[in-house]
Amino acid sequence: MSPFNPLTSILNQNKLEGPNYVDWIRNLDIVLTAEGYKFVISEECPEKTENATDDHVKAYDKWVKADEIARCYILASMANVLQHQHQSMGSAYDMLESLKEMFGEQNRAAKQTAMKALLNTKMAEGSSVRDYVLKMMSLLNELEVLGAVIDKESQVEMVLQTLARQFSTVLLEL
Repeated sequence: MSPFNPLTSILNQNKLEGPNYVDWIRNLDIVLTAEGYKFVISEECPEKTENATDDHVKAYDKWVKADEIARCYILASMANVLQHQHQSMGSAYDMLESLKEMFGEQNRAAKQTAMKALLNTKMAEGSSVRDYVLKMMSLLNELEVLGAVIDKESQVEMVLQTLARQFSTVLLEL
């Protein structure tokens, strides 16, 4: 990790110690997404066969290199004892699954808290629509990072249904 990269400083400042798992995984998600390596935790590695096409070999090489970098980000951003436990794991995905097993309860509790906040948030009369929508987007993004699956159409509907009464005519037109 380059010391001059603001993304990696996010992970350096928020090393995984255990109790901060939810914040750490959110920051890791930001870094892996921004750096273009998040796909290695959601896509399987392409198989490399003897008669593979050049494109297939390139896809395999790209995945392997991205996974190696993601593993380095993960290892460099955790406490030494956790590094020792996870350094021999084969992939970034395996590391994250292990960490989820270790600290998943925190994740579940955080997801419940974020879902409760989302469901209980209503726009106050006279408040800024922009600020309210940004707040709702933030809650929806947090839920997504925590593993909740809410399709885009449902997300839009949830935001629209919680707007202040002054916008009820807009809702009827949709």
